[in-house]
Amino acid sequence: MKDKKQGWLAVLFGYAQPKKKLLIGSVALSVVSVTAGLIPYFCVFRLIDLFAADRLTMQDMARWCGLALTAYVVKVVGFGLSTGLSHTAAYTILEELRLRLADRFLHAPLGEVTAHSIGEIKNAMVEKIEGMEPPLAHMIPEGCGHLILPLVSFIALCTVDVRAALASLVTLPLSFLCMALTFKISGKNYDVYNQSGSSMNSAIVEYVEGIEVIKAFGRSGVSYEKFAGSITRYRDFIIKWLSSTWVTMKLAFALFPSTLLGVLPVSLHLAAQGQLTAAQAALCVMLSMSMVTSLAQLEVFSNRIKQVQLTVEELQQYLDMPSLPEPAAKASPEGCGITLRDVRFSYSGKAANEVIHGVSLTLAQGSFTALVGPSGSGKSTLARLISRFWDVDAGEIAIGGVNIKNMPLGQLADMVSFVAQDNFLFRCSLRENIRLGKPDATDEEVYAAARAAQCDEFIRRLPQGYDTPAGEAGKRLSGGEKQRIAIARMLLKDAPIVILDEATAFTDPENEDKLQRGIAALTKGKTLLVIAHRLSTIRHADNIVVLDQGRIAAQGTQDELLKRCPLYRRMWQAHVGAQHWAVSSGREV
Repeated sequence: MKDKKQGWLAVLFGYAQPKKKLLIGSVALSVVSVTAGLIPYFCVFRLIDLFAADRLTMQDMARWCGLALTAYVVKVVGFGLSTGLSHTAAYTILEELRLRLADRFLHAPLGEVTAHSIGEIKNAMVEKIEGMEPPLAHMIPEGCGHLILPLVSFIALCTVDVRAALASLVTLPLSFLCMALTFKISGKNYDVYNQSGSSMNSAIVEYVEGIEVIKAFGRSGVSYEKFAGSITRYRDFIIKWLSSTWVTMKLAFALFPSTLLGVLPVSLHLAAQGQLTAAQAALCVMLSMSMVTSLAQLEVFSNRIKQVQLTVEELQQYLDMPSLPEPAAKASPEGCGITLRDVRFSYSGKAANEVIHGVSLTLAQGSFTALVGPSGSGKSTLARLISRFWDVDAGEIAIGGVNIKNMPLGQLADMVSFVAQDNFLFRCSLRENIRLGKPDATDEEVYAAARAAQCDEFIRRLPQGYDTPAGEAGKRLSGGEKQRIAIARMLLKDAPIVILDEATAFTDPENEDKLQRGIAALTKGKTLLVIAHRLSTIRHADNIVVLDQGRIAAQGTQDELLKRCPLYRRMWQAHVGAQHWAVSSGREV
């Protein structure tokens, strides 16, 4: 990975690049702030020196106290402005990171995205990116200030007495040893920590999203145990991890900022020997104390460095997901017929795991083609390949004679409408959910599409009608009603190619008949590909393609397949038998 080879720190600063000026300003103000914080110590030194020499006047007190107060104000204001700039930059960068990640998910092959669990993606989009705020808003600007302050204090100590300066470092060797041991022990567990967190997130999301199924099947005990178990394992791991580093970490925290352990006795000894004045000894003590806060903060930052490194590397794994290649210039297809030539595909990219085996198929422009076959035969996969959710491993898919790889994704999306079996309603009104098919559509066009999709009537029965939020309506709408809203969205888009993947699976027979007629009328002249489990809905198709284990077993009209395709004949007999059973038992199929 290119960025990873550059080093995670380079990648982190790369994130900050768009707001470099703000961060540079923040660092500069942070340095001004911490430097101004040293001036009051010098002022106190001058007052003690004048007092010891019996030369302290009210004017001197006013001058040095005023300078100390001014420096303190500069310190506070500088720190406030520094953190203001750094937080503005940080949250702007977080926004851009989330947008980049969302864009990467949008342009990456669907298989790359679905390889990650919902918990992993949610963790990356929310917690991981939010975790970038401390390094961007604090570690970069404040860290620079906290690095400079001990350095300036040490130089100032050297100007007073080198021995006192060296005494301030007496605890550093042991504290560095404790920190190294802490990092060594912790480093082995960071990967497990990330995996445990992602696993817990996935379990939480699964439990919440599946609560209806859990209740319906009376599996609350088993599911809750799985949910609680993931949280308990995460807790046990964290406690064990923290316990393993508790002693070394606490020793490092105690020793690293303890500059007084060396400076105080050495300064007092030198003053007693007459080698330092009382004022100089006091200044040595104050300068050593000025290091304490910065050294303690640096230790906190250093403790976060490994976590920041892993976060940066994990985010880069998502940001480096390959995009589906696309040309810049629009293609010029001749019509909207679809041709598949020896198409092969596997989700893993390995021939041994191939699920589509050398499929060749022609969908003439304006024709109605149906895909049927047993569950797992590759119907949905083939339909998604035409929409270029993935790229084929071998072979070619062309629209109007143009390979879809040679079309910009936007152009392909304009040409193809895809309605899946499981449809998603966005967190906006039902009107806007339908209007997604054509953002500039008028309300009348939205209503016309809704009527054609047989959803106008039930939408108007809702308390807020078309203005009902989809999130609220989702609790009231059946699967079939959600499907009809998705179909209305498709009809409004009015693309020349329409792919329906079990799009009426949840619709009741009465509405399905109306819906089929509406779809037939509005897709007339379009290239229509339908995947259906109710064979009666596609018996009038121009071409019915029977898939079996990723291969075309047969194709033709309904009558032709009933005569020469045993698999289709069995499927038809099972479908007709199910219909007869439903009628005789008074149930709907």
